[in-house]
Amino acid sequence: MITDELKKLYYSFTGSQAEEITELPSSGSNRRYFRLNGKTNLIGVSGTSTEENNAFIYMAGHFRKKGVNVPEVYCFSDDKSFYLQEDLGDNILFNAIEKGRKSSVFDEEERRLLYRTISLLPSIQFAGAEGFDFSYCYPQAEFNERSVLWDLNYFKYCFLKATGMEFQENRLEDDFLKMGGVLLKDPSDTFLYRDFQSRNVMIRDGEPWFIDFQGGRKGPVYYDVASFLWQAKAKFPESLRNELVAEYIEALNRYMPVDKTYFLHQLRHFVLFRTLQVLGAYGFRGYFEKKPHFIQSVPFAINNLRQLLQEDYPEYPYLCSILRELTNLKQFSDDIKKRMLEVKIVSFAYKKGIPNDPTGNGGGFIFDCRAINNPGKYERYNHFTGLDEPVILFLEEDGEITKYLEHVYTLVDASVKRYLDRGFTNLMVCFGCTGGRHRSVYSAQHLAEHLHSKFKVKIHLTHREQNIEQIFDAAI
Repeated sequence: MITDELKKLYYSFTGSQAEEITELPSSGSNRRYFRLNGKTNLIGVSGTSTEENNAFIYMAGHFRKKGVNVPEVYCFSDDKSFYLQEDLGDNILFNAIEKGRKSSVFDEEERRLLYRTISLLPSIQFAGAEGFDFSYCYPQAEFNERSVLWDLNYFKYCFLKATGMEFQENRLEDDFLKMGGVLLKDPSDTFLYRDFQSRNVMIRDGEPWFIDFQGGRKGPVYYDVASFLWQAKAKFPESLRNELVAEYIEALNRYMPVDKTYFLHQLRHFVLFRTLQVLGAYGFRGYFEKKPHFIQSVPFAINNLRQLLQEDYPEYPYLCSILRELTNLKQFSDDIKKRMLEVKIVSFAYKKGIPNDPTGNGGGFIFDCRAINNPGKYERYNHFTGLDEPVILFLEEDGEITKYLEHVYTLVDASVKRYLDRGFTNLMVCFGCTGGRHRSVYSAQHLAEHLHSKFKVKIHLTHREQNIEQIFDAAI
């Protein structure tokens, strides 16, 4: 029994019996973790791979000597199948930033933890690598072409083929080799954590502590930054992600000179590579091992991939064509559509009442256009609407409506951006004027075209008093 072995180890170390032993939730690995309560609280670990256990035990000891925040390993069994380590508590960074992850609005404390974590990363990459014996690393001592191709083929066999997609394997392999060349162009003696993400950072007394680094090896610094900031479920807004990259570069400058432009160029390739590696892991753990946590994470990783592909990777033309086809598969595009923002824009006449919001969200913005010079005062415009050239020329002649809409765009753009960041699905914007024919129609039409052009979101436009509806489909 695993618990019996851990109890024996606890007694041999503390000289007293463990009063209680509780298994902790497992992650993606085959290791099992237990909290042993008694004279002192310890974490007991049972791992089926003694090589992997040995790697962790060595790394933890080495990093502690270098002043890196990692748990201390107190003792281990003769065959290293079991070991006891420091209990860092239960507060992982992933949970500590939960409100931010769910809302995409990170408060001051959440941001402090993220800044602190990313600023400490170079210490384990550089200081941790000093005097480090990479022969202890398992299963690979360094990030090389073989490990690159392992991970890319992991994606190919465990995820891509599982979708049923057809592709030319030889052309895909050619691009895999090209990617390996790009990723390995900079030789590095630094430590690559490999699974540096918020689930593997504990928070104790307000400070980050690092765990689950046993898969680490010699390798370039970009990988860990990509792993942390593009973690599928972290949902960092682009602005915050850019700030954290800048914080990392500033910390990195203490160890090596950094060309920011080159760094960002290389980082982008590692983000793509890490995203494919993660999808391979999700495919294996989710589709083959039937672990629901990993299946639930797939749409988030697919969305990351979709965003990455908005800018081309000319180095890998065939791979990119396959990835674009992948992100447009019905099972993934349908999911993203369910979570996609739709902006409902309505023009109306005040004398017929303010439009109801069918989503039940309360109506959003309502803009009053009645202060704008009114074409309806002139008989020659009675047979036209705000969609017709004579009315458009009249409204734009003095620039009043143009200035008005500039202010509207500023307000609505800010809300659309925040709604997209937070994963909201409905926003309503209404324009009212006296008859719902000229000024409100012009304004609603122009806002619809503006938002669709800028954000590519779905727009449902209704000119209520004209019985006109128009749909602007989202770009996926």
